[in-house]
Amino acid sequence: MLADKWTFDALADVLIDREDWHPFPTATERDPWESILPHIRTAHLTKGGDLLGHTWPALPATLFLDFARTGNRRNYETVSFGRRSNLRDLVIAECVQGQGRFVDDIVNGIWAICEESFWGIPACMYMQKPGPGLPDVEEPVVPLFVAETISLLAWTVYLIGPALDEVSPLVVPRIKHESQRRVLAPLLERDDFWWMGLTGEAHPITGRKRRVNNWNPWICSNWMTAALILEEDEQVRTEHIHKAIRCVDQFVDPYPTDGGCDEGPSYWGRAGASLFDCLELLHSATGGAIDAYTEPLVQEIGRFIYRAQIDGQYFTNFADASALVRPSPTISYLYGKRIGDEDMMDFGAWASRQTPAGPTVGDPKPAQWSIENLSRGLPAIFTAPEILERSPRQPLPRDVWLPEIEVLIARDQAGSADGLFLAAKGGHNEESHNHNDIGTFSVYAGGRPLLVDAGVGTYTAKTFGPDRYDIWTMQTAYHNLPTFNGVQQRDGMVYAASNVAYESDDETASLALNIHKAYEEGSGLESWRRTVKLTRGTSVVVDDVYCFASEPTDLVWHLITPSDIHLEEDGWIHLTPAQTVRDRESAEGWVHFDPTRADASSERIEIDDERMSAFWGDHLNRITLKSVSPEASGSFSVSISERR
Repeated sequence: MLADKWTFDALADVLIDREDWHPFPTATERDPWESILPHIRTAHLTKGGDLLGHTWPALPATLFLDFARTGNRRNYETVSFGRRSNLRDLVIAECVQGQGRFVDDIVNGIWAICEESFWGIPACMYMQKPGPGLPDVEEPVVPLFVAETISLLAWTVYLIGPALDEVSPLVVPRIKHESQRRVLAPLLERDDFWWMGLTGEAHPITGRKRRVNNWNPWICSNWMTAALILEEDEQVRTEHIHKAIRCVDQFVDPYPTDGGCDEGPSYWGRAGASLFDCLELLHSATGGAIDAYTEPLVQEIGRFIYRAQIDGQYFTNFADASALVRPSPTISYLYGKRIGDEDMMDFGAWASRQTPAGPTVGDPKPAQWSIENLSRGLPAIFTAPEILERSPRQPLPRDVWLPEIEVLIARDQAGSADGLFLAAKGGHNEESHNHNDIGTFSVYAGGRPLLVDAGVGTYTAKTFGPDRYDIWTMQTAYHNLPTFNGVQQRDGMVYAASNVAYESDDETASLALNIHKAYEEGSGLESWRRTVKLTRGTSVVVDDVYCFASEPTDLVWHLITPSDIHLEEDGWIHLTPAQTVRDRESAEGWVHFDPTRADASSERIEIDDERMSAFWGDHLNRITLKSVSPEASGSFSVSISERR
């Protein structure tokens, strides 16, 4: 998309020189910083004040080795990420106040980070030849959080470089030295980092080749930031940006033209949203000469985030995506503004009023303005007045069909969470963050969860290793899908939906697909046609028509719900509201099936994982509908409604 037009020479002609590029006010420009919204100013000064005299925690070798020894990622990540978020907060506080009160603590943070053997996390050691264990300082590699670190340090130099020089003229040179040897030099010298997509290298863990995922724009946005700020040689600076453009093309060019993010809406924040970060940097650093926002694909990628919304902070969450998402208000609003999408701008304004627990009460402005890193924090701070002036609105489109990733999203009526919501998917089982879930679906009622996708637990070594599908959340039997003879779907591109058909009108929306090719080869399953249909204002009906080479010994349908299960007579199952997390509650609804065809049972699935419990509380429930007398061919139907 970009590199064909923007050759090296063409880029060199429009790229603004380092000394002239001025995307945001620096700390010495007091008027803009003194003019930020008072509640944002107070929040950041409070955060910075809490860190005065901060003791920067150690990152010993044994803590780094914890991942290789136990598979635990979080112990190291908590300390490492904490260092970076604290430095971010101190830098913003210094910019807000501008009196030098935070500078010594900032220098301590910079020095601590520069002394780390590796700027990334232990889970990324697969990128080095020795593999998991301690990092080899002689083999610099650039995974996600190495790139995040250089971006943080680069913005620090941009914002408060003169104040750092006053402490010592060696601080900024140290940042530049470490940045060159750890990140910038390797990025120019090597083409074989898998996330670049330049060589067709297989993923080091899975061994499979597939299109690059969110790592690509996420790293490239940080790479471009660092090169634009830190690289003093204009020729080399242009080389960095041009190579980054070539890499970003590897993400954009094969992206589904429907804009669908198969990683889900929570990962859109580091997929489509990171693409926006890249495009904004290019737009800014070329004075608007590079403007990709008229590209239909770029527009569709942006729109995915509000199209995937169910209601409030609930979003369609297939694969590893989270059920609860807090989309970036700034990215959503500014992306919508760039592509001229009023719905997306309204959605961004709505997102600006959200807190972790839900919408704010009373004062329409949140007590704090969320920032992830300085790349997003700076536009958030300076765009906040414009966003908060806009009336908030959830677009909630009635029907969404994403034909390339094969996801249906439908509700009873546009702009309202009242009634039933349905999401269903086809696709294949080699998607990024894949679960073996072809043909699964979710149902919400009144904006609350009824039949759900469990999502994923806290990342460990197993999550992205060869034993990924030993984890229950990845398995077919823990999705709203059938299994037979103990057979579940398999992972891989060939395990996919076929003959997919979507229909929608004022009364109904439906997805029909063959799912038999998603199951293990040689299982005896010859065909399975599943149709998931929303009849607006009435019900969701799932119809399965199947054929086996011979009678299966067992045939089971599974349904996952956060609601309490009450098995009643005549094939009725009453799902009643249950507390999930904080003040959230699941929905009430009814499931109906033919009781002469299957026996119903239920079980409680305990959740002791911190990440999953943040969405579902301490458990989910599973309904099992087991065929009374499995036949070689037949059909089965389940209906879901709000009322009996």
